[in-house]
Amino acid sequence: MTKPGGTFSPAQRPILSERDRAAMLSALSCVDLVVHFGDDTPIDLIKSLRPDILVKGSDYKPEEVVGKELVESYGGAVKLVEVVRGYSTTNLTRKVQSGSEKA
Repeated sequence: MTKPGGTFSPAQRPILSERDRAAMLSALSCVDLVVHFGDDTPIDLIKSLRPDILVKGSDYKPEEVVGKELVESYGGAVKLVEVVRGYSTTNLTRKVQSGSEKA
């Protein structure tokens, strides 16, 4: 999880605190560990943790996933999960700011 105001997180995001986001992710049975990081990329974290599976949204191309080659080099896998249309943080923020259910 990137820290608020990080390279990939605009100033108005994230909406929920680090603690709340970590609690939601930790509640998923398929999640073993949630780690906050403030670096520009998670590559050092990936090197340290050596995850079996590295997951990103399907809005990425496999070759764009930071750490893909490293994870695959030791037999791990990179999985792209489907992005559910209308549920991005950007879209949800627009809905809240506009006071509309349609954004």
